[in-house]
Amino acid sequence: MLATRVFSLVGKRAISTSVCVRAHESVVKSEDFMLPAYVDRRDYPLPDVAHVKHLSASQKALKEKEKASWSSLSMDEKVELYRIKFKESFAEMNRRSNEWKTVVGTAMFFIGITALIIMWEKLYVYGPLPQTFDKEWVAMQTKRMLDMKVNPIQGLASKWDYEKNEWKK
Repeated sequence: MLATRVFSLVGKRAISTSVCVRAHESVVKSEDFMLPAYVDRRDYPLPDVAHVKHLSASQKALKEKEKASWSSLSMDEKVELYRIKFKESFAEMNRRSNEWKTVVGTAMFFIGITALIIMWEKLYVYGPLPQTFDKEWVAMQTKRMLDMKVNPIQGLASKWDYEKNEWKK
């Protein structure tokens, strides 16, 4: 008697764990991804299964009527049959969405935040430019390099005419 109860509980436990997942004291149904699923995609036009899995009584009657001549079906019935098999038509799949507005808006938001950070850094983080960036200092440094004849073959001194005191043309 005890053995049969233990084996029945073990059997129920094995079956229940194969169908459900226990999480935080509740049972959650898990999807079986080995079974074919419905997808609406342009590159996969004929899904493996129909959009509507559980047909109502009127849909079952329409499916029976479908087996007869299609000329006897009205346009609304043909559309209803199409909607049983597919969720969207190609025209509905190809219609434009406004998602690009969200993407551009988000990108502009982050570009604006970055610009504000850069302006804050220029004001409060970086100090003044060193004196070596002044035009006068650069002119004096260039004159000094020319006086010292730095790199006379291919460098700065090779482009200076020492007799006329000007840059070669």
